[in-house]
Amino acid sequence: MKTARYLFVLTWMCVTGCSTSEQSEEDNTMNYQNDIEIIAAMSSARARAFNEGNAAEIAKYFAEDAFLMAPEKESLRGKKAVEAYYQAIFDEYKTILESGYEDVVVDGNLGYGRGFAKVTLIAKSSGDTLFSTSKYLNILEKRNGIWITTHDIWNGNEP
Repeated sequence: MKTARYLFVLTWMCVTGCSTSEQSEEDNTMNYQNDIEIIAAMSSARARAFNEGNAAEIAKYFAEDAFLMAPEKESLRGKKAVEAYYQAIFDEYKTILESGYEDVVVDGNLGYGRGFAKVTLIAKSSGDTLFSTSKYLNILEKRNGIWITTHDIWNGNEP
């Protein structure tokens, strides 16, 4: 009788332990996918804001202590510096951006998105057009349950 009870308890523990483990793994997969979708949506929202010339909307996706590392520029630090950087562009140019992530990875509260960008700038004063392509890396952190960009780094593909 003791052996039967022992086997029952052992079996029950294994079954509930396995189902809990499977449930946790399933929850983690769902959370991982949800985080990736949130990060991708942020990237799309930033691209829309760029095309609308809305620097404040772009900056809202950055941490207060974020780094913006544009090519051939000093690193900028902070949400206000990010907004000022983009506002200077929008003051001078009409902007057209096509961009997207080629991959997004999440590990706990850290993530990154690696992508491409095609930018067209049309000078408001002369109508002259500049075109460039680039690759970029956004590093993100989940703070207080919200994904936020901590580093935005890119460089051009043109020589």
